[in-house]
Amino acid sequence: MSRLHSWLKAIRLRTLPLAMAGILMGAFLSYFFYTVNYGLTGLALLTAVLLQILSNLANDYGDYSKGTDNAYRVGPVRMTQSGIISAQAMKKAIILVSFLALISGLILIYLGSVNFFSLQSVLLLLTGLLAIAASIKYTVGKNAYGYNGFGDLAVFIFFGLAGVAGSFYLNTHALIADILLPTSGIGFMSVAVLNLNNMRDVINDSSSGKITLAVKLGEKNSKIYHFLLISLSFIFAIVFTLLHFKSWFQFLFLLILPLFIGDLRTIFRNSVPAQLDPLLKKQSINTFIFTLLFGAGLILSTYA
Repeated sequence: MSRLHSWLKAIRLRTLPLAMAGILMGAFLSYFFYTVNYGLTGLALLTAVLLQILSNLANDYGDYSKGTDNAYRVGPVRMTQSGIISAQAMKKAIILVSFLALISGLILIYLGSVNFFSLQSVLLLLTGLLAIAASIKYTVGKNAYGYNGFGDLAVFIFFGLAGVAGSFYLNTHALIADILLPTSGIGFMSVAVLNLNNMRDVINDSSSGKITLAVKLGEKNSKIYHFLLISLSFIFAIVFTLLHFKSWFQFLFLLILPLFIGDLRTIFRNSVPAQLDPLLKKQSINTFIFTLLFGAGLILSTYA
């Protein structure tokens, strides 16, 4: 395996569309209600991708250091645990990407703020710093919150609330209560990806002391939880569309529903956690496609 390929495996390219979904949803909503700044949106996408890469690298290092990544884990080979990338090199990469995410975030806030020293800018900066800390502390350190069942909440906050609402605010300098519906929908879909990951790893996580929500809920309840996450995502999207209906184009997102239903059927029929791994990439890409269809519907409705 080449050095470049090793780092691409550590970055986990299949997770990056999920990181972009929230930013794009915020931009689509901005276009629908007000206007959108394409330069800011591009910079926000870069920042979100850097944060996701940071989270993936920190997860690779954190699970290795705690012994959770071992010979019994399922899913793709982890770079630190396998020795392909040294722990020291991974720590350096985490520091570098943290720095890049901070710089990108600072530029984003500076360009997207009316006044860089305003309360709103300070709150955005604090949110960004918390996002960097959360990306690292998910599995790194003595009190890693991912080992105590709080990963789902963090994903909902940063992929949903911060990602969508933050993108919307940077574009519009305003917030509308109704955007909490699609914002929560993206948050729930993002949590569903994490839940799927945790269902896949539930046996090894449990034996390694990583008490995720999937470990706490058990197999049956984790599947019900997954069903509720996907169902609420579509229900919230439908409610938002009905509240702001302009054109039938706005229901384009329903085209992706059969794929989500197919994945749910596979999940409920599954009895071997390791076999859930292929669904992780599908869930991430489906969420991205859902966002694009939802956004396309919003854009087309403004011309209808």
